[in-house]
Amino acid sequence: MTGKTHIIGGVAASLAFAQITNYEPIILLGAGAVGALIPDICHGGSKIGRTFPSLSKIINAVFGHRTFTHSLLFLAMAAFLFFTFLPNEALAAGLLVGMGSHLLLDMATKNGIKLLFPFKMRVRFPVTTKTGGTAEHMIFALLSLLSVYFGYSAFDFVY
Repeated sequence: MTGKTHIIGGVAASLAFAQITNYEPIILLGAGAVGALIPDICHGGSKIGRTFPSLSKIINAVFGHRTFTHSLLFLAMAAFLFFTFLPNEALAAGLLVGMGSHLLLDMATKNGIKLLFPFKMRVRFPVTTKTGGTAEHMIFALLSLLSVYFGYSAFDFVY
C-alpha cells in the first residue's frame, strides 16, 4: 500500500476507535495518521523512511522490509514504550491503532507481512491487491468515506 492509503487507513481506524472510547478524537486522529506510517520505517523510500533515512537504513539492514516492524512483537513493544513514556494515553492509543491499521492494509498485498516475526511465515489475506493498483484506489476511496462517516460521529457536528 502507498503512504496516502496508510494515512487514510490510520485516520479511519482512529476515528472508528474514537466511537468506542472516551479519548479525545482529535488526538486519536493525528496519532492514528502518524502511527500508520511507523511500520514502514524499514523502507527507505517510504514517507517515514525518507524523514529518518539513517534509522531506516539501519532497521532495513538488520531486519529487512515487512518483517519486525510489521509484526505483533513490534506492536507489543511499541505499546509498552508508548504507554510508559508518552504523556497522553490517547496519543499512545492512537499511534497503536494507526500501526495496527498499517499491518492490516499490508496483509492485503501480495507479499503480505511477517506478522509472527521472528517466524518466517508470511501472513496475507486470501484476496490481495497490487500496491498502487486499481483495487488500492478503491480501498483508499472506501477508507475516505469511512473517515467522513466516523469523523462526523466522533466530532458531533451539529447543523
